[in-house]
Amino acid sequence: MPYKCATQQKLSSVLKTDYKKYMLTEILSPHKTISFEKIPTTVFSTAEAACTHVADEIATLIKQRNRNGQTTVLGLATGATPKKVYAALIRWHKEKGLSFKNVIAFNLDEYYPLQPDALQSYRTFMYENLFNHIDIQPHNCFIPQGSVSPEILKQHCDDYERKIEEYGGIDFQLLGIGRNGHIGFNEPGSHINSITRLITLDHLTRFDAAYDFGSITHVPRKAITMGIGTILKAKRIVLLAWGERKAGIIKQAVEGPVTEFVPASYLQGHHNTTFVLDESCAAELTRFKAPWLTDDVLWTTGMIKKAVTQLALSLGKPILKLTNNDYNQNGLSDLLALHGQAYDINIEVFNQLQHTITGWPGGKPNADDTYRPERATPAKKRVLIFSPHPDDDIISMGGTFQRLVDQGHEVHVAYQTSGNIAVADDEALRFIEFVKDYNEQFGIVSPEANSIYDEALAFLKVKKNGEKDSPALRQVKGIIRRGEAKNTCRYVGVPQQQVHFLNLPFYETGLVEKNPIGEADFTIIAALIETIQPHQIYAAGDLADPHGTHKVCLDGIFEAVRRLKDKPFMNQCWLWLYKGAWAEWDIDLIEMAVPMSPDQVLKKRNGIFKHQSQKDGVVFQGTDSREFWQRAEDRNRATAELYNKLGLAEYAAMEAFVRWHF
Repeated sequence: MPYKCATQQKLSSVLKTDYKKYMLTEILSPHKTISFEKIPTTVFSTAEAACTHVADEIATLIKQRNRNGQTTVLGLATGATPKKVYAALIRWHKEKGLSFKNVIAFNLDEYYPLQPDALQSYRTFMYENLFNHIDIQPHNCFIPQGSVSPEILKQHCDDYERKIEEYGGIDFQLLGIGRNGHIGFNEPGSHINSITRLITLDHLTRFDAAYDFGSITHVPRKAITMGIGTILKAKRIVLLAWGERKAGIIKQAVEGPVTEFVPASYLQGHHNTTFVLDESCAAELTRFKAPWLTDDVLWTTGMIKKAVTQLALSLGKPILKLTNNDYNQNGLSDLLALHGQAYDINIEVFNQLQHTITGWPGGKPNADDTYRPERATPAKKRVLIFSPHPDDDIISMGGTFQRLVDQGHEVHVAYQTSGNIAVADDEALRFIEFVKDYNEQFGIVSPEANSIYDEALAFLKVKKNGEKDSPALRQVKGIIRRGEAKNTCRYVGVPQQQVHFLNLPFYETGLVEKNPIGEADFTIIAALIETIQPHQIYAAGDLADPHGTHKVCLDGIFEAVRRLKDKPFMNQCWLWLYKGAWAEWDIDLIEMAVPMSPDQVLKKRNGIFKHQSQKDGVVFQGTDSREFWQRAEDRNRATAELYNKLGLAEYAAMEAFVRWHF
């Protein structure tokens, strides 16, 4: 996992593993290995490692067939998921001499109607991300044409199907998966025998494509796609998926029944398919979610907490009401055999959860901190809150943020990126017009500043749907977000000299797809940490962020911390991870839970309102119609309800954190 939880320092004798008893149980009981997975699934620590592995398999296939004088027929996917596979294949070509002259490529799909030279077309994508960088023959690259007339569309699809058959079928088919389970553009309801055809896009699919087209209104409603039947004829299929947001649908596809409502589940019937995932995407699979059901486990404190909380929630019981029968009937008899009665285990886990709750996120001064998540000393801490975008601090941990300030800590906020791509064009236009009208009314002449606004305004007038913003427009949008962040900090009570705008270079592409994080980014982050020398760092550990910025920003912090860890001040520095607007930590992972009263919830809401550009239909609204303040409140309320369901005190809302041990 990209993060880990602290093992409780003090365990009662009930939960200390008796090594001899454990080993005896291992010897006397047959080893159990039960798989719930109906498709072979390989899990890598990172998407990068997974992509390298898949690219190596493709390259090995091409090399072998090249030696035998044979062509290799590849089925290729588009989107962010396979990009690193294509980058690795380009390296194979440039650094190892792999030739693609005998490769035939068939793409899965294309939007309809859409011109082939459109920015969003999959033809553009494939040439920019692969074909232009290798020696593949242009006449061997086949992509459905989104520009064909309706009159010949059926014939075009039939010809595409026939062309695949003429080349002997697909040797290796690369797939991604949509959040609704689609493969290619085979949306829920697609038949197992379907072939290349025109299909109407699902609402969720169109929402996920909205940014590429400028807004959902510009996303085509239809697409041409290879059919399920076409895909299943491939000799080898590899499906890629990354991140927490795909974890739920992956579980359905891999462990659930075969159903037309999850088209990827049809792959269960294929003779040579592998799902390749990163760890966060595999998190919902039974072997990770409830490993005691699939294999023998070592009952560590964390594993016991995970099992008991899941048992209580699945049965709808408070922890202290669980019985021996509950354990025995739900796959946890081994736990009882090793640790005795349910009563003792229940109390220990209940106490662990109780000790995570604190109203003093910076530590309570002059208090016994044995069972508190944070240290009592120093009473006044230097705190550094990293916010990937200019609103993640208030959305994700606004209540804790406010408490830290109110309780007298020296709180710094570092906004890692400008967040400019999340500002809608019409919001930027409104801002530009205000500035120009103000300058005109009061006779303010600033040629340099005015030229930026003039340039941004001129670009907006000719901007195409989904086109990359010009540098001037990005600068204007960045100014909007910076002002909103300052307003939030002023509202919470953070002095302006403790507000830091890092503007990390990796982010400034003007596109959803960012540059790899690099040395310049690491240096900026490390320099700030070393300057402040914090006792606490808060960072976004939200890997469900749909566009990956949170993950990249977290990687930057981890690298900076790694470089600084031998500095004396780092011995006193603790790193806490919060989640964003998209998800919450699993209850067994939470190490600090900060409760909020109804008044504190309302104050946090008002803080979120300072980010006006992110209200009322923001760029990344997704399928969730709730605004960010609503998502945050619902999530914080759900966390509090979770604690209450497990038998702990009832609060209006809670913010949760996991400590990273570096």
